[in-house]
Amino acid sequence: MKIVVLDGYTENPGDLSWDALAALGDLTVYDRTDVNNEDEIIARIGDAELVYTNKTPISRRVIDACPSMKFISLLATGYNVVDYNYAKEKGIPVTNVPVYGTASVSQFAIALLLEICHHVAHHSKTVYEGKWEHCQDWCYWDYPLIELDKKTLGIIGFGRIGQHTGAIAKAMGMNILAYDNFPNDSGRAIAEYVDLDTLLAKSDVIALHCPLFPETQGIINKDTIAKMKDGVIVINNSRGPLIVEQDLADALNSGKVAAAGLDVVSTEPIRGDNPLLKAKNCLITPHISWAPKESRQRIMDCAVENAKAYIAGKPINVVNK
Repeated sequence: MKIVVLDGYTENPGDLSWDALAALGDLTVYDRTDVNNEDEIIARIGDAELVYTNKTPISRRVIDACPSMKFISLLATGYNVVDYNYAKEKGIPVTNVPVYGTASVSQFAIALLLEICHHVAHHSKTVYEGKWEHCQDWCYWDYPLIELDKKTLGIIGFGRIGQHTGAIAKAMGMNILAYDNFPNDSGRAIAEYVDLDTLLAKSDVIALHCPLFPETQGIINKDTIAKMKDGVIVINNSRGPLIVEQDLADALNSGKVAAAGLDVVSTEPIRGDNPLLKAKNCLITPHISWAPKESRQRIMDCAVENAKAYIAGKPINVVNK
C-alpha cells in the first residue's frame, strides 16, 4: 500500500517522526508541493492509495486523475482545500484531525492580547539598546499599558478553543461574552451567551474563534466595526477571511480599533500589498498558533489513527460521510 504526504514540512520540520505512518505502507513524504501546479500534485500522488495533505489542494481534476486514491486525510482540522463533496461521490472518505490545538491556539490568542497590552518584546529590545541604562527615571514605558481585570472579552465562536480562551481570560479577571449558534452548558459555565450586536457593543476585546463558513466570511467589516466600542482590541488566530482586511486597516488607522493581534490573514503567506502591513498598531505573526511540538505530535498521532481505521474498514473523523 502506497502512502503519500504532499506537504509534510510544516507538520514535521525534523523534530517528529513519520515512522508510525511508514509502518503502515510504502511512505513517500514531500516537504512541499506547488499548490498552483495540479500536474505536479497529480504526479506526486501517482498510484498512491492513501494521501495526506495540509494546504495542498485536491480538486475534482486531481481526484479523477488519481484513480488509485481511496483515502484522503488532512494534517489539520480545516478541509476546504479538498473537494470533499466530489470525493464522496467517488466513495473516497476525507478525514481530518478534529482536536489537537485547543491548548496551543487559545494560549496564543492570549499571548497576542498580552503583547498588545504590555509590548513586552519592544520594551525588552529597548533595554538591550541601552535606553534603560541611560534613563533619568527608574522606569519608563513607550506605550500605554493596559490592565485586563474587569474588562470584557467577547468571543465569536465558542467551541473548544473559544471556551479554553475564555477560561484563561476569566482567570485573569475578565468578563466573558460569547456568540455561538450552539450554546451549551460548558460554555455557560464560562461566559454569558449574547447576540452578535450585543457582543460588538459591550466588548473591550473581541476574539475570533469561529470556523470559516459563507456566513462567517467577512464577519468583521466596516459595518460590524462601527458597532464596536471606540478603542476596541481585535484578536484573530482562527481564519484570515473572517476579516475584511481593508476595513480593519481603516479602523486601525482612524483609531476606532486601538490594536489588532493577528496570526492569520486572507492569503498566506501574506502578500506585500496587504493593507494591514501598513496599518497602525497591528501585530501580525506567521500562522504559528497551532505549531508547538506537542500540538503537532497530536496531529501526527491522529493522522496515523485515521489511516489505521481506514485500513481496518472503519474510517474515523470522516468529514464527508
